[in-house]
Amino acid sequence: MRKGSWLVIALVLMLLAGCGGGGTKADVPIFIMSSTSMPGGAAEKLEAALVSKVGEAPTVAVAVSPMFSLEKMIIEVAAAGNGILVLPGDQFRGLGKQGGYVPLDELAKAEDFPDGVLELPVDGNPDGKLEKHLFGIPVEKTTWFADLGLSGQDLYAFIPQNAPDIEKAKQVMKHIAQK
Repeated sequence: MRKGSWLVIALVLMLLAGCGGGGTKADVPIFIMSSTSMPGGAAEKLEAALVSKVGEAPTVAVAVSPMFSLEKMIIEVAAAGNGILVLPGDQFRGLGKQGGYVPLDELAKAEDFPDGVLELPVDGNPDGKLEKHLFGIPVEKTTWFADLGLSGQDLYAFIPQNAPDIEKAKQVMKHIAQK
């Protein structure tokens, strides 16, 4: 019985590892989940557009979830395999209350993206004070989505503190934040 339980757990972990952008070899894996469905081929189009802006390094890979799933989103956030996450506004704001987002003030102007400015706990702040920063880029206001005819309505791109390489994620986020 014990051997069977371990087999089931191993199979579930392999299935979860194969989902989303967590299993990619890219420097900056990007995971996108919308509350509405994304058109077919959106991941490939978004990836190609971003690669054309970023160049050869850092490498990027875009994975788009075909439908919204709270469980899948939690797994993608907790797995620490994504350099950038793009999630619906409610999830962006809700998860942010727990902290764990990288401030983006040095990458874009807060006044260009006021909806992405939040007052949240920041890692490294020992007294737990809230700090007001630009934490997310509303992608509907970026050329990355607009140039492809994608609405990006109520979707926010952000860098989680558990990103594999925060500096490389910041390099890519500069391109995502272009208006």
